[in-house]
Amino acid sequence: MAIDLDKVLDKAWADKPLAEVLAAPVAALKGVTDKDGELLQEAFGVKTVADFGRLKYARWAQALVALEQTSKQ
Repeated sequence: MAIDLDKVLDKAWADKPLAEVLAAPVAALKGVTDKDGELLQEAFGVKTVADFGRLKYARWAQALVALEQTSKQ
């Protein structure tokens, strides 16, 4: 899968190795603030980009969206 890291990561993180990005705070994602990160940690225990990507609620929502998209075809 190809992804333009400049579009999804803050500038400081775009050239970092994947392992470092996954261990970064969620605020490394473009559009996610430090405050957002604090709220995600408080609500779901999410501390890192990897934690956020593995969040079961996000995966469930993605699955529902994919299901809805396939039902439209």
